[in-house]
Amino acid sequence: MRTTSNPAFRNLPTSAAGAPYAGFDQPPYSGPYGGQPGYGPTTPYGAPQAHTGAADRPMTVDDVVMKTGASLGVTLLVGVITAIWAQAQVAAGSTGAITGALIGGMLVGLVLSLIIIFKQMASGPMTLAYSAAEGVFLGAISGIFELVYPGIALQAILGTAAVFVVMLVVYKTGAVKVTPKLQKWVIGALGGALVLLLLNLVLSLFGINMGLRDGGMLAIGFSLLMIGIAAFSFLLDFDMADEAIRRGAPAKFAWYVAFGLMVTLVWLYLEVLRLLSYLQNE
Repeated sequence: MRTTSNPAFRNLPTSAAGAPYAGFDQPPYSGPYGGQPGYGPTTPYGAPQAHTGAADRPMTVDDVVMKTGASLGVTLLVGVITAIWAQAQVAAGSTGAITGALIGGMLVGLVLSLIIIFKQMASGPMTLAYSAAEGVFLGAISGIFELVYPGIALQAILGTAAVFVVMLVVYKTGAVKVTPKLQKWVIGALGGALVLLLLNLVLSLFGINMGLRDGGMLAIGFSLLMIGIAAFSFLLDFDMADEAIRRGAPAKFAWYVAFGLMVTLVWLYLEVLRLLSYLQNE
């Protein structure tokens, strides 16, 4: 089993040996069942189970696309509504509600993400609730940025979408192969970046500025590095989703894959938004 930098894609369920599969770049199932004849894919809890309906069929690329699209749509819708509301609140001279929405969305999203990751809950309601919470958080912060840098939110959305599409094309065409060496590089780079962020936070409490988030040239370079790591994380996410499909994960597991992709998308959007603000200051 391959590894990934995305915690949502750890401990994927497996299927019976020799099960047919469908992947991002491979043909779909030729029959209605995966795994052994007459049985569905192996569940995260044990041996293959007999099919009882459409929910037990093996996951396909269409399942991943539809669930990810639904999750992203919820985030965008809630985010736009929240951003408009946040700007109205500022115009009315009320900023306390915006702070509450920002912190509330962030905390709810964090709690839901931890539940999904550690409980391995491939649930539509949980994934959509996480997407809505992130929509509130991103909408609140985007609304604030919009007041200072008009048009920056749309630029960040387009930039995030561009990176996602480019990395999907790179994965599908095989321009960059997801090898164990690449996986170790991405995970190591992410770990190093997180250590730097933690160190920067701790030192800032003592009045020491490392320059990683102050808008200077070093901050711009660091944001570019973070965007690069997030972009390569998509390759690992795509590969891990492909692995789940090959192993015959149940169709409902597509919600879990969608959640994992949303985690990376949210992270990437925040980094792009931050970088654009730096560049406009320059």
